[in-house]
Amino acid sequence: MAETITIKELLEAGAHFGHQTSRWHPRMKQYIFAKRDGIHIIDLERTASMLEKAREFVKQVAAEGGDILFVGTKKQAHDAIQEEAQRCGMFYVNQRWIGGTLTNFATVQARIDYLVRLEDQQARGGFGRLPKKEILKIEEKIARLNRMMGGIKEMTRLPAALFIIDTTKEGIAIAEGRKIG
Repeated sequence: MAETITIKELLEAGAHFGHQTSRWHPRMKQYIFAKRDGIHIIDLERTASMLEKAREFVKQVAAEGGDILFVGTKKQAHDAIQEEAQRCGMFYVNQRWIGGTLTNFATVQARIDYLVRLEDQQARGGFGRLPKKEILKIEEKIARLNRMMGGIKEMTRLPAALFIIDTTKEGIAIAEGRKIG
C-alpha cells in the first residue's frame, strides 16, 4: 500500500487552490488557510490529515472484505474512476447513476442478469437466425447496458462504502447510500 500523502505532493498537485472567495460556504471556514487574489487557499495540513483518515477507513473496509463502489459521472472523471476501480478490483459507476441502484438493488440486479444472458447468447451465436435489423437492435441494447451497468456487472451484494467524486453531482447516490445505511 502507498505511503501517506505528503503536503509537498499536495502542493505539487495544486490541491491547495480552492474556489473563488465569493462562492465559499461558511462551513468550509475551518479548512481555509488564506485568501489570495480572490481565491481561497486550502489548509493542506488539514487536508492531509483528512486524507489519512479516509485512507484508514478504506483500508478497514477492504480488510473486512467489504466492497467499495466508486461513483464519478463527470466527464473529467470517467476514465480515472474506471481505471482506479478496476486496479483495486472494485465496482464503479462512471456514466449515469441509475436511480435505485442501491435502494432497489434486486431490480437493478435483474437488469444485470438480463445483460449477462444477452452477452452469453451473443457469444454462442444465438442471434444467427434473426434479421440483421433485430441483431443490430440487440447489439445496441447490449452496448447501452454495458455503458450503464458494466462497472457493477459483477456486483452481487450491496457495497460497504461509496467513494464519490462530486457530492453535488452525485446527490442521488449519496441519498441512496444514506438510506441503506
